[in-house]
Amino acid sequence: MNITRRTALPLFSAMGITAVGGLAKSPFSGELFGAKEALANLDTLMDPGPLGEHIKGDPNAPVTIIKYASMTCPHCRAWHKNHYPAVKAKYIDQGIAKFYLREFPFDPAAAAAFMLAHCAGEEKYFSMIDVLYEKQAVWKRGNVVEELFKIAQLAGFSRDSFQSCLQDQKLLDNVLAIQKNAADKYKVNSTPTFFINGTKYGNMSAEAMGDIIEALV
Repeated sequence: MNITRRTALPLFSAMGITAVGGLAKSPFSGELFGAKEALANLDTLMDPGPLGEHIKGDPNAPVTIIKYASMTCPHCRAWHKNHYPAVKAKYIDQGIAKFYLREFPFDPAAAAAFMLAHCAGEEKYFSMIDVLYEKQAVWKRGNVVEELFKIAQLAGFSRDSFQSCLQDQKLLDNVLAIQKNAADKYKVNSTPTFFINGTKYGNMSAEAMGDIIEALV
């Protein structure tokens, strides 16, 4: 079931955004843990979306890891905190793999967090993602707008630039377009979902991902 404009309106009204598209609802991916799925029609998977790509690692690395994530998803936060550092140190930093992070927000708060990461600029994008996951339990509850503003201030946002970012309807539409493309074309319906050299996987540990990467190189 999709989040409707009626359910999304209270948060985005506070941000000055008047239209919210369909957001997938459940953030849980336990049923996909470690699952592997070979999909047809992946010829467009590497096409950059309307917001370009956010990549860590050598663009020429032989292994490509694409992660679809939601900023309010507890599983995404757990993977980012507990498994990403090991994958980054052993494979991304060593030029073996490159890592793409793509937006798949499950709710308006997640969409807003991704928007702020984009508005922070390319050099601060992943730093914003790090802080947003680190403080996820704080900002995704209570007064979401004000808690997000506190984090945005750390990246140099003023109140005006914060409001301007969250009132950018085109940016919101583009974030939602990335989500819709993934859902429609690649059957992404939970987070985190990974594509490793074109094969789809559910949530997994750093060790399990390492085994897949080692087999590819």
